[in-house]
Amino acid sequence: MTQRPAPRPLSDDALSSLLGKQQFGTLATVKRSGHPHLTTMLYSWDAEARTVRFSTTADRVKVAHLRRNPRAALHVQGGDVWSFAVAEGEAEVSESTTVAGDAVGRELLAMIPPAAKPEDEAAFLEQLVAERRMVIRLKVDRLYGTALDIDG
Repeated sequence: MTQRPAPRPLSDDALSSLLGKQQFGTLATVKRSGHPHLTTMLYSWDAEARTVRFSTTADRVKVAHLRRNPRAALHVQGGDVWSFAVAEGEAEVSESTTVAGDAVGRELLAMIPPAAKPEDEAAFLEQLVAERRMVIRLKVDRLYGTALDIDG
């Protein structure tokens, strides 16, 4: 029987790079029952601050979960099914943006990649208020993941 290569652990730098390359991941929060609640999320990774930011609305169940228990994890897929990164930590949930251009609205605006910036910034900031948008900040205290080195 031929032994195939095993997945190898990724370095902190490689994990941070993977988080920076992706835009979508699966956020895990903890339900009252103790079971995980999983949701696919668009995110922004700040490697220097070791913080993952998510935009959400005040009425989402993940907000209630995080207010009750701030422990969370983000799973991000790598280039193949054996490659991934996980960012674990405690999350904080901002208040909703209430005035177009307030600090929360500006933080949400800063999360958008330059190529996707809205043409009408004022209208965008007003829309965030109407949607009761807020920021989830996952302060990462542990990164782990693997890669599998195989050709073709």
